[in-house]
Amino acid sequence: MKNWFKENSAHLIVIAIFVALVFFYFTPVWQGQTLAQSDVVQAQGAQKEMFDYKAQDGKAPLWTNSMFGGMPTYQIWSASENNIGTYILAAVKTVFPQPIDIVLFYLLGGYFLLSVLRIRPWLAALGAIAIAFTSYNFIYIEAGHVTKAYAIAFIPPVIGAVIMCFRGSRLWGPVLLALFMALEIRVNHLQMTYYMLIALMVYVIFALIYAIRDKKVKEFFIASGLQLAAVIVAVMVNASILIPTYEYSKLSTRGHANITKVDASKEKGLDKQYAYEWSQGVGETLTFLIPNAYGGGSSGVLDEKSNVAKFLMSTFGAQGMSNVQAAEIASRMPVYWGDKPFTSGPWYFGAGVLFLFILGLVIVNNRLKWWILTTTILILLLSFGKNFTLISDLFFDYFPMYNKFRAVESILVIAAILIPLMAVLTLNELITKADKIEKLDKKVLYTFIGVGGVCLLIAFVPDLFLSFKNKDHAQLVESLTQQVGDQNAANQWVNSLIKDRSTVATTDAYRSFAIVLITFLAVWFFIKKKLSANILIIGLAVIFLFDLWSVDKRFLNDKSFMEKRLVTSQAFQEREVDQLIRMDKDLSYRVIDLTTNPFSDARASYYHKSLGGYHAAKLMRFQEILENQFNGAVNEDVLDMFNVRYVITGDEQKGQRIQRRSSAAGNAWFVDQVTFVKDNAQEMQAISSFNPSKEAFVNEEFKDKFNGQRLGVPVNASIKLTSYHPDKMVYEYSTPTEAFAVFSEVYYEKGWKAFVDGKEIPIIRADYILRALQLPGGNHKVEFIFDPESHKLGGMLTLIASIILGLGLVAAVYYSVKNDKTKKAIT
Repeated sequence: MKNWFKENSAHLIVIAIFVALVFFYFTPVWQGQTLAQSDVVQAQGAQKEMFDYKAQDGKAPLWTNSMFGGMPTYQIWSASENNIGTYILAAVKTVFPQPIDIVLFYLLGGYFLLSVLRIRPWLAALGAIAIAFTSYNFIYIEAGHVTKAYAIAFIPPVIGAVIMCFRGSRLWGPVLLALFMALEIRVNHLQMTYYMLIALMVYVIFALIYAIRDKKVKEFFIASGLQLAAVIVAVMVNASILIPTYEYSKLSTRGHANITKVDASKEKGLDKQYAYEWSQGVGETLTFLIPNAYGGGSSGVLDEKSNVAKFLMSTFGAQGMSNVQAAEIASRMPVYWGDKPFTSGPWYFGAGVLFLFILGLVIVNNRLKWWILTTTILILLLSFGKNFTLISDLFFDYFPMYNKFRAVESILVIAAILIPLMAVLTLNELITKADKIEKLDKKVLYTFIGVGGVCLLIAFVPDLFLSFKNKDHAQLVESLTQQVGDQNAANQWVNSLIKDRSTVATTDAYRSFAIVLITFLAVWFFIKKKLSANILIIGLAVIFLFDLWSVDKRFLNDKSFMEKRLVTSQAFQEREVDQLIRMDKDLSYRVIDLTTNPFSDARASYYHKSLGGYHAAKLMRFQEILENQFNGAVNEDVLDMFNVRYVITGDEQKGQRIQRRSSAAGNAWFVDQVTFVKDNAQEMQAISSFNPSKEAFVNEEFKDKFNGQRLGVPVNASIKLTSYHPDKMVYEYSTPTEAFAVFSEVYYEKGWKAFVDGKEIPIIRADYILRALQLPGGNHKVEFIFDPESHKLGGMLTLIASIILGLGLVAAVYYSVKNDKTKKAIT
């Protein structure tokens, strides 16, 4: 054991340093505070009903009625009890609470990748810091994109394990690939996993080329086979997540449209305009080097010292505006002037890191260089989206599954790994081969002139290269003109904003030049043998950490935290209208909150069964109802069929009001007439204006489940909900003849089953999205039970694969210890 500690002392010290770094960055967490993340708050609203029943029953229901009329809960949270990754993540989180665990995973994952590349520990630690502290890694955390952050953290170790396999590791390589890939999939952000696979696809192509050239094709296919087996195990470990999600995706906005559109390209996957909405601007790549070149974040950048604040005080100070008010208004001004709708901050990789990356393109003589360069260029082109459609459209239209994802700029997370990776390879090349690189001093100097020169040009003459205006400039002037009633004042206001945008760009340009200069001098003195390798590494580690840390603190800092109890109480403060509505003890009425955009806000779901909600992949049928029945005006008939009894209106200034709707159809009802329509378009048109309590529209595809000859008019009939559970609802009814009942519950064919007195009967879809049953006459009990086969199959496969992966880890450790003892015995 003593020998083990001695042999791994450098790694242990590095890990201890990483722990110290996350401790100091997130001191509020250790003081009992937590992040007030918008996406996490939305998730809490969406999950409230589910977790209430989990606390009551000991397990979470598989369906929730708190959003969009109803949807599977495994799309908003999954326990995955049989998944080995669940317990690994939980164990780490027990010691290192969120978001400390995320950044620790960032650091350890980067360090593992660089260690696989046989980079010395201290240099690998420098690289891990550069990878981990890239700006968007922290912006995602601040915004609450937690699953995305976890997925990013596991990308480097997956890449490292793949490299191990191709280098001939036939035990640890596949086992670690299975483990890291299982964790990557477990955190459940398939978009990040998909982007990682694009990068690995390019790597495998290069590996095959080199295998053919080196006449090692057999070894390539052996390594590929082992990796395929590892990936299969990793996928099976996550079968309980993947199988239900795949099943759901086909019925969601990620799948086929149900109503044929003129543009056939929109029938499958996301709308291209929607997917490209957040595209990286071509010119915005400048932020890789100068963080605030495009203004930084959309708001919160300016203060009382800004030109905007000074203008406001000089113009409106006499009318009573205070310095505090001027600063508050200035802080809300859109300093970001790129073409994204809005942004929390820039993609910043570090000025010194980018200097070394570009230098590496000149001096590194390594096979990885060409993979890194090729992949980085591809990633950059794809991130441009609508701003450079030549490549993006090819992938969107023809590359499998690429059109399932939005916010294409997110693919830059791969560049945020590869650029620091090249920077470390550059330093490694300098340390190990400086004497063998021809004209090294000139290459270093020219790179500095090029990178530093860009910084100085932006610092000295920013207006020559940057306009500091975007496409919404005229609308901004018009909006301010309406506010102040004076176009001249509005123009002066906007001109002050432009000056501020120029100032923040200039300030950061000087800052980046200083970082580039220090990095250049450190490298220069090293190649001139004035600095040792250790001093070079330690010095650059400090510089890079200071650089990235200080930029990250602009977006994720102590002000981002608050007391845990306050996060929930402030986000979900119960209003008087909520209290009044909750006095209604009916089991199933719904609420729509029009004080906000109800279909992109889950706060109402915290207290009510909301028709609205927040989720990136609604059921396609619900989305189509929004597009056709809530486009411009609210269809009252559709509210009736969804049993929307309460509408919340008003605003923050005037307060909220409740509208009680007496026309809501109830949780279930018998209809007098069933009308068949030939397709989905006619069905959608039919519900545009109808009385849901009297007539139901049914697609002809359900004719074989319907016997109209036995159907009678439900005279003196009644039906009521007697027991409510999100995934099990019980109704009792009485009708003298067979009747057609419509239930104000979302139709989802993959899991819901209906039983009359214990005997299963077919569920019919009515009114485009609701469940309906043809019920026999008499007094009977109806049960709806949600028990999807995909969930059961996935759980079984997950358990089997987790056992296999666990045994693989044990075997790898056993044989490693055994081989180590054998080597020591021989020596």
